[in-house]
Amino acid sequence: MDCLREIEGKQAHDPIFIEKMNKFSSSSSSSPCLCVPGPLIVGAGPSGLATAACLKEKGVPSIVLERSNCIASLWQLKTYDRLRLHLPKQFCELPLMGFPSDFPTYPTKQQFVDYLEAYAMKFDIKPRFNETISRAEYDATLGFWRVRSVGVKGKEMEYVCRWLVVATGENAEAVVPQMEGIGEFGGDIRHTSLFKSGEEFRGKRVLVVGCGNSGMEVCLDLCNHNARPSLVVRDTVHVLPREMLGRSTFGLSMWLLKWLPIRLVDRFLLIVSWLMLGDTARFGLDRPRLGPLELKNLSGKTPVLDVGTLAKIKSGDIKVCPSIKRLKRHAVEFVNGKTEKFDAIILATGYKSNVPSWLKEREMFSEKDGYPRRPFPNGWKGECGLYAVGFTKRGLLGTSMDAKRIAEDIERYWKEEAKHRLAFTHSLLQQSSSP
Repeated sequence: MDCLREIEGKQAHDPIFIEKMNKFSSSSSSSPCLCVPGPLIVGAGPSGLATAACLKEKGVPSIVLERSNCIASLWQLKTYDRLRLHLPKQFCELPLMGFPSDFPTYPTKQQFVDYLEAYAMKFDIKPRFNETISRAEYDATLGFWRVRSVGVKGKEMEYVCRWLVVATGENAEAVVPQMEGIGEFGGDIRHTSLFKSGEEFRGKRVLVVGCGNSGMEVCLDLCNHNARPSLVVRDTVHVLPREMLGRSTFGLSMWLLKWLPIRLVDRFLLIVSWLMLGDTARFGLDRPRLGPLELKNLSGKTPVLDVGTLAKIKSGDIKVCPSIKRLKRHAVEFVNGKTEKFDAIILATGYKSNVPSWLKEREMFSEKDGYPRRPFPNGWKGECGLYAVGFTKRGLLGTSMDAKRIAEDIERYWKEEAKHRLAFTHSLLQQSSSP
């Protein structure tokens, strides 16, 4: 609050600012209003924390808003118990702070949460929790962003800021597909965001829809708890071993890309995968036409890094099924005409951005998918002080890159405005001291 008072004091004699604020006051709602001296960051996940830390290191204060009651709410509240980072920890570090040396190569869910909590504490990041953004738009007359939030018990708040950082990311809302007969099924249907452990499905027939990393890992967890899982594979998928030739597959890929073109690296990965895993198409897992890295670059679709699920598919402990045609009473009819009975369905159908629902802006973000229109690495900056972090489809590495760029860019403007205010204050002092 001291910083807010300082900014307000410096701007108190600025005639241009006074005129703009008078116009704003006359059009403002009855909600309490807070003028933010630095950037307003929406989202307290890894992306929001990384950006706040990079800004802090450069002397730029920020306010972080979070709709949940904790940081990294996706990790803390909506992930299954057995989850680990799919990539080695050195590829998942946020800027300015590494993982503890005693953490394993692939930290557990709780270890990653502990790391994020320590990160927030180190950089003194204290988000304002339980504030959901209802609307954010740029006020061209004022030259600021106006951001409205709804808190506990419907309490409304309005923030006015020069810079707005969208850090709600790619996983803001669960994707739940429409399925014919969903009201007839009668059993448990839930998204993976509500799945914790296979223990509660012990002895049950469970259909997992979606064959990405989450779907594959949920199937493995169900097997380990003596459930009877089946896996719906609706599309082609690249399955790679998590490690090859004694190194992480991701780390080896990044090293090879320094020396070889992406298609040669893809060919190498597929040859080694075939030697280690065999022909996955024999088990209903057809590979895409494009290689895993090229496909990731073009579409953002991540290859599956196998942690044991494929062996369960080969042994018959996990059955691979085609797409669903419709649901029936405790049964599912597939597109091949077969019908099988199930006790529960788990939807490993991913997440989506929710930016279009609250950000009233059409230039930077696509209204269709809620991602920046400009592809990586150019999607981090928009017009009028609008920024995006965590939308690169490149995991925490992409997040760190964007956070650093945003902090550097805002720092430039911050320093320029500080010089302007200093010069303005100096001229006022000279006028007041002259006879």
